[in-house]
Amino acid sequence: MSRKLNGEKIVVATHNKGKLEEFAALLKPHGVDAASACELGLSEPEETETTFRGNARIKALHAMKASSMIAVADDSGLCVDALNGDPGVYTADWAGPDRDWMMAMRNVEEKLQAAGATAPAHRRSAFMCTLCVVWPDGEERFYEGKAPGHLVWPPRGHLGHGYDPVFVPDGECQTFGEMQPEKKNLISHRARALEQLFRDLF
Repeated sequence: MSRKLNGEKIVVATHNKGKLEEFAALLKPHGVDAASACELGLSEPEETETTFRGNARIKALHAMKASSMIAVADDSGLCVDALNGDPGVYTADWAGPDRDWMMAMRNVEEKLQAAGATAPAHRRSAFMCTLCVVWPDGEERFYEGKAPGHLVWPPRGHLGHGYDPVFVPDGECQTFGEMQPEKKNLISHRARALEQLFRDLF
């Protein structure tokens, strides 16, 4: 069945302010009427899967069932080569219950130092994003995006969110934390996943 999101009202299944701002900026040019799970007063489900795809599906299904609307959910994280892909799906958990991102960035850096990963070539990482779209009739679709780069220390910049101040994407000199949102939204993992979604559903 051919599916399109043009003219549809959807719910974006996240309570993360940074993600909401990115989604809003990326969806606006496409005329999508999007509300957030937070705006609609929806609860947050427990993310019990061990993959980005699995957790994105949990969030999308939860929001769709609670709102009876088309739901879009994202699960994303930082995967560091020298740490065997960690923190991965546990990216937010490394920031603790208070979402202390400085603590999370320091935790990653301490582990890299312990592994002897000091040169840029040994600090390869990537932000990963999986999007799940779920319709009230049960159809599901998935889209994936990846932004490869390397980690720096100390953190640089106060823009973005999460681990952005320590991540330099390939081909750039600035961290995501130093980069203006308009530029980041052209090359981020979320932008690349949404690009796949736009090709399919618009």
